[in-house]
Amino acid sequence: MMQSGWPLLGPLDWLHYVNKKVKVKARDEQLHRGWLLTVDPVSASVVLVSFGEAGGASVRVVMGHAVQEVEVLQEADRQTAERLRSVLLPPGRPARLDPEEARRRRDGVRRWLERNRVPVEQEGEALLVAGALRVEPPYGAADCRSSNEIILDRIQKLLEENPERDGPGDA
Repeated sequence: MMQSGWPLLGPLDWLHYVNKKVKVKARDEQLHRGWLLTVDPVSASVVLVSFGEAGGASVRVVMGHAVQEVEVLQEADRQTAERLRSVLLPPGRPARLDPEEARRRRDGVRRWLERNRVPVEQEGEALLVAGALRVEPPYGAADCRSSNEIILDRIQKLLEENPERDGPGDA
C-alpha cells in the first residue's frame, strides 16, 4: 500500500500506517525507512523508529509538508508492536499495587473516561485510551503514556478532574 498526498489525509487514514515498517519518500528525494510510531495530527509529521542491533532505538521525524509518499513494507508482529509502544517510555515501573486496589483504581478511571465519552478498553493491567494512550498502574495523570502530546495533555487534565482520584501518580 502506497500513499501520496500525505498531508491531505487525516488521522483515520494515518492510523493504517502506525506500527508498520514504512518507506517515506520526502520532497528532497531522500528515502527514510523505519517503523511508523505515530503521526502528529496538526503537522502530519511522521515519527519513525529504527531499532539497533544492541537493543537501542533511534527516532527520526519527517516533517509532514515534506512527505511525498508513504509505502508500507511490513506489518509489526506482537513483539515489535510492544517494543514500539515502549520506545518513548521512561525506564522502570512503579511499585505493584495490591490487586484489589489496582482493580478499584482501574475501574474508577475507566468509569470516569467513559462518563466523559472517551473510548477506553482494558489491555492487560493498562487502560488503552482512544487507541493512542496507555494509563498504567497506579492509574493517575502521571501514569499516562503517549507519543501524541495533544492527546496526552487532554487525558491528563481529564484525569486530574476525576473526583475518584487518589493515586500517588496524581500529585
